[in-house]
Amino acid sequence: QVQLVESGGGLVQPGGSLRLSCAASGTIFSIYVMGWFRQAPGKQRELVATITNGGSTIYADSVKGRFTISRDNVKNTVYLQMNSLKPEDTAVYICNAERVSHQAYWGQGTQVTVSS
Repeated sequence: QVQLVESGGGLVQPGGSLRLSCAASGTIFSIYVMGWFRQAPGKQRELVATITNGGSTIYADSVKGRFTISRDNVKNTVYLQMNSLKPEDTAVYICNAERVSHQAYWGQGTQVTVSS
């Protein structure tokens, strides 16, 4: 079992920054990829960014150049640095982890609101 706990969400003005954290615990040795999804009201959940245990990253086109995903293997934590935030970034951001078998785990989500 894997438990994921997100933190770092909040209310920011357009152009501001936030750093989200996702701490993983449990049986994590078989996890090969972690990432962030987001879901806005009335919208489907969408992939934001992923990072493999080897450090390879994938970003959604909408956040490329503004967001950076990283991980600290000592702390078993994945981060999402969010810069130049836009109102359309407003969503619940949800941490995800997958095993080699593709079994997926999800955090509770943290709210990010970008508004003036």
